[in-house]
Amino acid sequence: MAYVIGITLFVAGLCLSLALHEAGHLLSARAFGMRVRRFFVGRGPTVFSFRVKHADGDTEYGLKALPIGGFCDIAGMTTLDDLTPDERPRAMWRHPAWKRTVVMASGAFTHVLLAMAILYGMAVSMGLPNLNPVAEPIVAATTCPAGTCPAADAGIRPGDRITAVGATATPLWPDVITAVQRAKGPTAVTVLRDGRSLTVTVAVARVTRDGAEVGMIGATARTPAAYLTYGPVDAAGATLAFTGDLFGRTFDQLAAFPQRLPAVVAAIGGAERSADTPISMVGASRLGGEAVERGLWEVFLLLLASLNLFMAVFNLLPLLPLDGGHILVIWFERSRDAVRRWRGLPAAGPIDFTRLYPVTMALVLIGGAVMLLTITADVVNPIRLS
Repeated sequence: MAYVIGITLFVAGLCLSLALHEAGHLLSARAFGMRVRRFFVGRGPTVFSFRVKHADGDTEYGLKALPIGGFCDIAGMTTLDDLTPDERPRAMWRHPAWKRTVVMASGAFTHVLLAMAILYGMAVSMGLPNLNPVAEPIVAATTCPAGTCPAADAGIRPGDRITAVGATATPLWPDVITAVQRAKGPTAVTVLRDGRSLTVTVAVARVTRDGAEVGMIGATARTPAAYLTYGPVDAAGATLAFTGDLFGRTFDQLAAFPQRLPAVVAAIGGAERSADTPISMVGASRLGGEAVERGLWEVFLLLLASLNLFMAVFNLLPLLPLDGGHILVIWFERSRDAVRRWRGLPAAGPIDFTRLYPVTMALVLIGGAVMLLTITADVVNPIRLS
């Protein structure tokens, strides 16, 4: 039951993300005075709808039967759009390039905002994953009996932060290990305890490890936290840093996407499914269900945030019919007309989208085939949290 609830919640989160994407287009288009005819959440048959009168005309709002995305119908987004006489002066393609760019990019922007809101909530509550899980130089315990343990015999206690071994500063535990292994006999060790700096003399022992003689004091470090929590102010910076890291990982995944598709095909045939192979919304939802089933809400939220950042980056790829493809067309028109003005020629007007239709349909078919491939793999050979 928990698994089903998890899948349901994850799908609901995805639907909300996609609805907010379209809401971003709606709000920015209306802010610039563009005519928005319809705004629907979902696809398929209409469940209900209603009209709202605005100064620039009626807008129909509604809900579709299938909870898959949504759409925002802006008059004149392309030259293929049939416009009524009152819509022609306010067609989207007549607006400045920067305004049209903002409208097209605002959908992806909402994904980023939603992801950052999720990550900020995690930062101040359950914590964000520790991106640098290197142990701090804080003693967790001494590892040998009193009388035979150099650290304990010198008065080093659990909770002490070792700041220096001899003349060597030790900002991290690996630095402590390196400095101790080089030391021999009585060595000054500086620790921070209750806000006070203390220096003790440790009789560093020499032991044989992997055929080499190294120094040893008999202490272990505190295990680094897997998740780090922050205060309301510090959480803002931590959220930005973590979002930047996720963006980097997203770009890496997209760059490696084509070369990982053969592994998806092999997985459908029964080969072991690698955790770094592409997944569909079906696979992500299954992982979300497993996370809830195991009580791993931090994993559930991290998956949802990561997927939103992926959708943001993916939608801005310069390919039609994605938002990035429309932005590419907008700035191609702008660049072309700038060259024409330099040559003393008038602007050429908007691009004829009928010429782009074959390319667009080819990309749609390729995208549909890839989606079908990943969905099949996620059904017959899904990636598991384990």
